[in-house]
Amino acid sequence: MSLSPVRIFETLRAFQETAALKSAIELGVFTAVAEGAASAAEIASRCEASERGIRILCDTLVTSGLLLKHDSSYENAPDAAAFLNRTSPAYMGGIAEFLCDPEMTSVMLQILTDCVRKGGTVMGAEGTVSDDNPVWIRFARAMAPMTRPTAEFIAGQLPASGPLKVLDIAAGHGMYGIAVARRNPEAEITALDWEAVLEVAKGNADAAGVADRFRTIPGSAFTVDFGTGYDAILLTNILHHFDLATCESLAAKVCAALKPGGRAFTLEFVPNEDRVGPEVPARFALTMLFTTAHGDAYTFAEYEPMFARAGFASSAVHLLETQQSVIISTK
Repeated sequence: MSLSPVRIFETLRAFQETAALKSAIELGVFTAVAEGAASAAEIASRCEASERGIRILCDTLVTSGLLLKHDSSYENAPDAAAFLNRTSPAYMGGIAEFLCDPEMTSVMLQILTDCVRKGGTVMGAEGTVSDDNPVWIRFARAMAPMTRPTAEFIAGQLPASGPLKVLDIAAGHGMYGIAVARRNPEAEITALDWEAVLEVAKGNADAAGVADRFRTIPGSAFTVDFGTGYDAILLTNILHHFDLATCESLAAKVCAALKPGGRAFTLEFVPNEDRVGPEVPARFALTMLFTTAHGDAYTFAEYEPMFARAGFASSAVHLLETQQSVIISTK
């Protein structure tokens, strides 16, 4: 068997694929193709770019599988048509603003080695989980389109009618609680996050027509008073930022705020026990190493006893098509 350095070469230049996709989103390439532009010249005209530049960009996107090419004509691949065409109801191109934030992408190339040596972020003592970090405003504005499948799954686990009191911790854009409120016209949602982030969530609640059933608690989940009597509490993409002892303290506080029989819904990247699959959760641990002091991608074998020690009677995990998992813990 002969050896080849191709995989090494391609991994080291993978940032160029990121740049190509980001440029295509910014130029509106996928939208132009969806609207009938097929040749490089037609796409270039729609996108106000050079024909040569568009040809090279589109050919690169073909090698990534996001565009298909027939002779000299381009066509959107099914996932690009669904998620990268600005006129699609499932459009999520705005996530590039957060995932390709130059403050994160360029810095990671420079300092990841130092993070590995240290065993945690070197971007300040707490990294992105420092109090009132503005990164979460960018997150809230950019990442809402990613929530639809997971938000609908969580909302589908709760009653579609009748009084329902829900706390959404680290609410960000607020879309998880909003999905519950849209499904159940009697649901009352309380969103907790930093005050500036909650402004984004309140705007989304207003746009969804649920602002009259959407209240907010500004501040840190570790220090503010939650109140009590909740039927459900949502912990969406927060626990991975902390060590397990800190997660357990928050889970205990969540358990105390629930009614008997109430449930906590934890949305997380949960890798297999070997920590090398599925691919997205397994790789997410590296993001936590780079951006946090103690965060990680925890396995269900770590989460289940942690929730039990926090006071929950049982926990079950559900792997979604997005490769995220929802852990449902019952008090």
